[in-house]
Amino acid sequence: MTIANSVNKNVIVGVQSAKGTVCAADLATAQTMRFTKFTQNQTNETYTSNEMRPDKQVGDVNLGPQSMDGSCSGELSPATYKTFMAALLRKAWVAGEVSGPESDFTIAVTSGAAFTLTSAANATFITDGLKVGDVVRFTGFVVTGTDARANNDHNALITALTETVLTGVFLDGVAAVAKAETEAVTVTVVGKKLWIPPSSHTEDWLSIEHNYSDVDLSEVFKDCKISSMAIKAPATGIPTVDFNILGLDGNFLLSAASPYFSAALPITTTEAVLSGKALILVGGTVKTLATSLDLDISGNNQAMAAVIGTNVKPGISDGRIEVKGTISIYFENATERDLFRNGTEVAIYAVFPVSDEPDADFISISMPTAKLTSATKDGDKEIIQSIPFQAKFNSAGDDGATCTVNTLATTISIQDSAA
Repeated sequence: MTIANSVNKNVIVGVQSAKGTVCAADLATAQTMRFTKFTQNQTNETYTSNEMRPDKQVGDVNLGPQSMDGSCSGELSPATYKTFMAALLRKAWVAGEVSGPESDFTIAVTSGAAFTLTSAANATFITDGLKVGDVVRFTGFVVTGTDARANNDHNALITALTETVLTGVFLDGVAAVAKAETEAVTVTVVGKKLWIPPSSHTEDWLSIEHNYSDVDLSEVFKDCKISSMAIKAPATGIPTVDFNILGLDGNFLLSAASPYFSAALPITTTEAVLSGKALILVGGTVKTLATSLDLDISGNNQAMAAVIGTNVKPGISDGRIEVKGTISIYFENATERDLFRNGTEVAIYAVFPVSDEPDADFISISMPTAKLTSATKDGDKEIIQSIPFQAKFNSAGDDGATCTVNTLATTISIQDSAA
């Protein structure tokens, strides 16, 4: 007798062409998932007869409307959860922008790994689509004069931006090589970006197969939506991510039809990100004493009410996307407390690399406008402030297509170097 074991379970996810249409079995973009736990099941409302009977027992039990809800937990890594993130934020991933090449750049160290990259006249960083919070890499620095090649292919977070001046910090903590470069230098936003758009939202319906290979059975849940995502990044350990899933229907397949997906991509091979290499900025200041960052994104989706004639609910409605979180920081001054008390709007940026290599893969999160909603203090020894926040729509930003300012019109954007 064979008993299914979780280590032998494979989960494959595909994006449907439309609601009601399960993905084709040979879908070339179907993705085999990495996870620590992935559960999804059919549940039904149940109705028990209330009749009073001579036998003094329950005479009937009926099944009512069904749900195919589930949850996925994993370790945060680049590229791995890009399909879920796009479904939740209701936008397709966009390739990173490129600025340049220009031959009039001067790079100067301001402090530690922080620097400025200044163009004498030619650069158009904002028009080209760069934003504060983007992680970029330079190419084109040469050995002639001063060997500044170490500035190339070196992850840098943009912390301030005008058309001709890019202020940033190298993520690995290594200082820039100062130089007035006469050769052409290009600035590229690494990987792809995703954000909640101000309009033209997408609606992704997913097919999710749970293949139990050791018993040769598959359960293919269709018409699924991602309803929430939670990231937890403690100071120690691997940052984790959790998704909640709503589903409407499913196909339960026996051995002749299992597995369902026949051309799925293998699991991603990116490393998990590390909190110990992360960089967090609140209100323009690097938080070197942060002890944790938790982030919750909710799509406020709800399954629609049942209708007569079928146990399959007619749809899943989308709600407002809300972004909340909590940063914990050692209590060393009044900065965060007073930002909360004064109701000051701040930008929050966090970058999670997989290593301290200059060109390490990473996931970064940008919230251009947020308010701190509390600042409580606790601790038996060192005192730690717990600072909840809520991000809000940045009405001062642009749509990312016609670029006029240095932020996006969104609540949150995510950048993935390997997406």
